Amino acid sequence: MIQIDDLRLAATLAASPSLSAAARALNVTPPALSMRLRKLEAGLGMVLALRDARQLRLTPEGENFAREAAALLKQIEDLPARFRIDDGRLTGVLRLAAPFGYGRCRIAPLIGQFSQAHPELQVHLTLGEAPWPERNDVDAIVHIGRLRDSSWVAHKLASNERWLCASPAYLDRHGVPSTPQDLLRHRCICIRENDEDATLWHFHRPAGDPSGRPAARETLRVPQALLTNDGTVARGWAEQGLGLVLRSEWDVAEAMARGTLVRLLPDWRLDSADVVLLLPSRKGRPARLQALLAFLTQALRPEGN
Repeated sequence: MIQIDDLRLAATLAASPSLSAAARALNVTPPALSMRLRKLEAGLGMVLALRDARQLRLTPEGENFAREAAALLKQIEDLPARFRIDDGRLTGVLRLAAPFGYGRCRIAPLIGQFSQAHPELQVHLTLGEAPWPERNDVDAIVHIGRLRDSSWVAHKLASNERWLCASPAYLDRHGVPSTPQDLLRHRCICIRENDEDATLWHFHRPAGDPSGRPAARETLRVPQALLTNDGTVARGWAEQGLGLVLRSEWDVAEAMARGTLVRLLPDWRLDSADVVLLLPSRKGRPARLQALLAFLTQALRPEGN
């Protein structure tokens, strides 16, 4: 007979890159996990996973079983809330994923407040380099930037422009660019995130800007002096005077207030990277997800709106 622990095992294997990672998530040793997996496979009469020292890969049968297991676990978790008298209390487990930088600086403190307001609710926050679309074991995802094809429903939490910045020391040595084309003569710090082309920068100048000049668009393949997948590292390099960086306004606002970074080409706009909350569907959404959406929308709304 299938046990709840078997369902948890299958769901965890589907969300883990290796047997060791799955063992850590379940708080067991890898040998113990291997034994449990062999026992489950023997009971089912099928191979669920192919594994070696470095990699874990589910078979098609394993993927189907893990998908069904995750759905059953979700139903079990939701049972108490379905039969509880509606008194406004939130229960169960809410799993949220967010990007490292924004998640650490903005989302984590808010989740602390949300948890205090709903003490009977378990909240799991997972930070990652690219939480979407890799995460398939979460209830909601905070995403920043362009959203490619997705079956998840996006709810805008906050606008987020991207600004071109450099340190005063760098500008003293290399000069201040006055047009996008000037960037071809500068050192550029590039960030590899969300599978975007890190060195292709898109600028547009809206019509009716203070200069009175007509609308224009520029797309540049900028020279790559430094490359990283971590926005905090890139901002730090820029503050050290190592080059120009393209960052979200939320990430550089404090550095600009300190004077360690200066915004460049303010008449030109770059592709915005709005902050959205991704939810699986609009139907049958539990109260805890509705509450999270309402809370984050209110908390991240600009003052005065």
